[in-house]
Amino acid sequence: MKRALTLLSILLRERETVVTLFDAKWFAGNIAIVGRSRSRKELMPMINKIPGFVLLFFLIATANQIVFRATAGAAVPLRERISLNADWRFQKGDPTGTEGRLAYEKIKDWATATGNEFVLSSGAKQPTRPAGNLGSDISYTQRDFDDRSWRQLNLPHDWGIEGPFNQDYPGETGKLPWWGVGWYRKHLTVSASERGKQIYLDIDGAMAYASVWLNGRFVGGWPYGYASFELDLTPYVEFGKDNVLAIRLDNPPDSSRWYPGGGIYRNVWLVKTAPVHVSHWGTYVTTPEVSQSAATVNLQVTLDNDSSSAATTVIKIQVYELLNGQKSGKPVASSASSAMDLAAGQRRVTTLTLQVNGPKLWNLQNPNLYAAITTVERNGKQVDSYETTFGIRTIKFDVEKGFLLNGQKVRINGVCDHHDLGPLGAALNTRALERQLEILKEMGVNAIRTSHNPPAPELLELADRMGFLVMDEAFDCWKRGKKKNDYHLLFDDWHEKDWRAQLRRDRNHASVILWSTGNEIGEQRTPEGQKVAEELVRIAHEEDKTRPATAGCNYTEAGYNGFQKIVDVFGYNYKPTEYGKFRQSNPLIPLFASETASTVSSRGEYFFPVVEDKLQARADFQVSSYDLYAPPWAWPPDVEFKGLDEFPFTWGSRRLTVAIQRSR
Repeated sequence: MKRALTLLSILLRERETVVTLFDAKWFAGNIAIVGRSRSRKELMPMINKIPGFVLLFFLIATANQIVFRATAGAAVPLRERISLNADWRFQKGDPTGTEGRLAYEKIKDWATATGNEFVLSSGAKQPTRPAGNLGSDISYTQRDFDDRSWRQLNLPHDWGIEGPFNQDYPGETGKLPWWGVGWYRKHLTVSASERGKQIYLDIDGAMAYASVWLNGRFVGGWPYGYASFELDLTPYVEFGKDNVLAIRLDNPPDSSRWYPGGGIYRNVWLVKTAPVHVSHWGTYVTTPEVSQSAATVNLQVTLDNDSSSAATTVIKIQVYELLNGQKSGKPVASSASSAMDLAAGQRRVTTLTLQVNGPKLWNLQNPNLYAAITTVERNGKQVDSYETTFGIRTIKFDVEKGFLLNGQKVRINGVCDHHDLGPLGAALNTRALERQLEILKEMGVNAIRTSHNPPAPELLELADRMGFLVMDEAFDCWKRGKKKNDYHLLFDDWHEKDWRAQLRRDRNHASVILWSTGNEIGEQRTPEGQKVAEELVRIAHEEDKTRPATAGCNYTEAGYNGFQKIVDVFGYNYKPTEYGKFRQSNPLIPLFASETASTVSSRGEYFFPVVEDKLQARADFQVSSYDLYAPPWAWPPDVEFKGLDEFPFTWGSRRLTVAIQRSR
């Protein structure tokens, strides 16, 4: 109780003469805060009478990203990011008689109208939504549909891992039933007092072909199951009433080469802001000059004015050192105020510059982090506060010296890490993910390749905090598919949206050192592929000029046909005998082994006689554990190590080759 009162009194000290009296009341699962002005001397005896559990609940409730503005009348949240994971209803399949009516081919014109803010390339189309209301005749979308008989669950959720396991299902995807149609519904109340705010739905990942309705009205859709996306709920919210979210997923079979999971398998958030606010993923931090004595920090801020009138704003940034994820002490740097006018409905960008003296650099041993707090004022009142976590460090891929972190050569020991958590499935579990990284770190791993898709945001947060390097990958295919129903069906309409969204989401993470445009893409041997590569690399450079773009190539020709000159750093998959030849033909292009080894073995199984043929030593669904055996496309580790030893420049003495091995 004493600690709670102390924390609350700290809040009250922000107003020396007039403060706000908090009367905590339960309503719709939240705390309503109303008040009247009193002096601190009058107020403190009254606070002492507030039950301890009320104060405790208030402090716990603010664990989400909620920033308050003290006023004479109330404590008003400037920005809230509230978990929506609890208490959903779930049902497999479409309503009887409506099967297939919401298939993507039939609703494509509706879905592709989402995400136009990411379509910036010259000549690219920005689709408009058709007239009417998609799904108005589907019962599951309607607010008054009775979903009480549906299964109740919390997110994240992966329906595939629930089984049943079936030996007849494809082995490469775990012989589990991850495909199919699934519906999720959630009831939520938005207070009438919040009328005038912007309300957004943030989904970190939903597998796949997500379509979203609120109160029976179609909001938008996003088909790529690994993408994070935001939808504006504001036009569809009924303030002070029961609102119902309905989300349909359609996970097609034969769409993945590994276990993808099925369902809303990552976190979901409700975001509330003022009409004038920092945009979604609306900050971009760079550190163009770094030394032991000082670091220059440039912070690009994108503001949205979603109000019906013009706005004059003032933006300011303060930088804090983070200790154990919490801001420590006073700001270590503050920017000058920057004024910006926005017309109604306008989005504008500005950049502010700060200097951090004596910066604590981010590295693998001491992954020091900072938080930049961007505040926005409108007409003299603060309307938004936005926190950006970043690290101060330099990276360089040098042909002669290899990879340099803060000017120091780092030998990268990496793994290709798929997104699922083994027997836990694809549903995000932060502690399980952290444990996985702890085990890898104990093995000597210091780098992760997100094979072969955008990772969960939590993976990058952990990598920042724990000191890992990350190769952040986007796609497993471009226009040429590997599976009947994989991403090649979406590429033309969605690649720019998905790619820019990923780049903006992840570009402030200190751990990210490479952007990967794709893995073993079929076009790497063709002129067509070079054009696509040029576009993807251009987009990466437009969104982030501080990191190189690459691709993981499995065809030898890609290292000599011109494709290698398009990417900034070239990656070879399973080509340990090619390093020397590539070096001779491309003396100025950094090279790294983007995927190696992929050895197959069964722990504790040893077959005799021992043979060196990598395709042998298999019986009874087991593979001998001598680490001599591999699939046709791969190599045992010793072959890879021989290639690295034979061409020592691969570790950076004369050029860079990073060995990244598969981890499942």
